[in-house]
Amino acid sequence: MRIIRSIVMAFSMFSHIPMPKIMWRDENMRYMLCAFPLVGLVIGLFLWAWIWLCSLVGIGLLLQSAGLTLIPIAVTGGFHLDGFMDTVDALSSHASPERKREILKDPHTGAFAVIGLCTYLLFYTALCTGLVIDRQTILLLVLLPVLSRIISGLTILIFPANAGKGLLSTFKEASDKKAASIILCIFLVLCGSGLLYIDVITGALMLAVALVSTLYLYFMSKKQFGGMSGDLAGYFLQVTEIAMLAVIVGVRI
Repeated sequence: MRIIRSIVMAFSMFSHIPMPKIMWRDENMRYMLCAFPLVGLVIGLFLWAWIWLCSLVGIGLLLQSAGLTLIPIAVTGGFHLDGFMDTVDALSSHASPERKREILKDPHTGAFAVIGLCTYLLFYTALCTGLVIDRQTILLLVLLPVLSRIISGLTILIFPANAGKGLLSTFKEASDKKAASIILCIFLVLCGSGLLYIDVITGALMLAVALVSTLYLYFMSKKQFGGMSGDLAGYFLQVTEIAMLAVIVGVRI
């Protein structure tokens, strides 16, 4: 039951999919981050279904690409994009780490956040128009949001947090860090093996890009913000996903 409650908590927190109400307790969040990749799997299956529907009824390329861009946002409610926007705003300020952390907490939306969001969505949609849709590409797209969430969960557990108190600190303190890290590492091996099996070159490059993004997050978060935060985790997830999508488009042309 504890595992089921953790899964329900993960979907309640990281998606807009209706879930039974669970008490906000540490014991219910102990393995929540382990279930985080399952949200990515659901997104991947929705992407698969959308591509199948587009093929079935003859939906045009631009509309198909718009759907591939908007489905993850619809499933998550823009949860991670919010962190992306806040982080872009903070980084664009070129202020001190303390001031950047204040910008992350500011509920107002800055100009650079809007510019960053528009640029991101435009580039993501453009990349989707360049996808060569076949069986391998679809399977890679299914695993893409799974991999990003596996690594995001690991960064939350392992990377040092900044001085601020927020959702990341709550998740980190409530989690069974050792067990959750081991489970996520197992998921990482399985997901990575799946990517390599589907397409060894594309899969290897996606893993390499994810590793580079992780290293960037580690050093950027320490230098610019004094450590990790929930917003930075969302920023990392969005950047990693668009980078891996670019790999799929660039290699499988």
